[in-house]
Amino acid sequence: MAGSGNDRPLKQSLKEYARGVAGGLLFSFPMLFTMEVWWAGFIAQPLDLLVLVLVTFLLLLGYNRYAGMHPGVSWRSVMVDSFEELGIGLLLSFGVLLMLNRINFQAMGMDEIMGKIIIEAMAVSIGVSVGTAQLGTHEDEETEEQEDESVNRDTKSAMLVLALCGAIIVGGNVAPTEEVLLLAIEATPTHIFFMALVSLLLCIVVVYFSDFRGTIRRGSGSNNGILYNIVFDTCLSYIIALAGSAFMLWFFGRFDGVNFWTVVSQTVTLGVITSLGASAGRLLIK
Repeated sequence: MAGSGNDRPLKQSLKEYARGVAGGLLFSFPMLFTMEVWWAGFIAQPLDLLVLVLVTFLLLLGYNRYAGMHPGVSWRSVMVDSFEELGIGLLLSFGVLLMLNRINFQAMGMDEIMGKIIIEAMAVSIGVSVGTAQLGTHEDEETEEQEDESVNRDTKSAMLVLALCGAIIVGGNVAPTEEVLLLAIEATPTHIFFMALVSLLLCIVVVYFSDFRGTIRRGSGSNNGILYNIVFDTCLSYIIALAGSAFMLWFFGRFDGVNFWTVVSQTVTLGVITSLGASAGRLLIK
């Protein structure tokens, strides 16, 4: 993409665009086929859409800075790539919704059409960013390995951004559905407790195996240090997963007219899925 530099040949740029399109569709097709997301586009207010666009753009900036591009790349390139990914997401969303007959210029108002496109495009844009960076060839991986991988690759800031991206990508396909609300309403406190416990265990498993390899490779740190990192990163991943769950549920109107316990139950229920995405978010760094 443009952020990769003007010195790249056209063929390489086309490959990156192709990977972006593939990634965008790969991670967002379930949402493009979900009725609740179409309905959310119908009822969404302009302010809600603006908040969603801003949050998505910040996630794209963070991902492109810490994982999606080569270390040391300028913020200008990060900004350009993020805008490009938003544009591709909007075009892909419009094309797929038009193909599925979810857009009808004669029967629908422009507010409804734009609401559908914008909501769908935000998930597609993140998929485009991940696809561009991660669906590369062995040659691309070898090129990146020659660079300084220590820059922007092992910081808590990078982990936070990637965890949130992972939570949104994985949980976004489920957050709009009625099933989350149904499960939360019917769940007892015991069920909610075990959901939270399983979520933490998922985080521990993913964080342990991903960080264990990195610790061995660096050859530094005591057992106490490793244990501290596992506990800290697990708790941080779960907190980010719950925050991502709460944001998505709020945006799709799942907190409207319900009591506090139902809010907590829904957040923890969706957190079973988002915790896996959040803890695996660091695996997006190749």
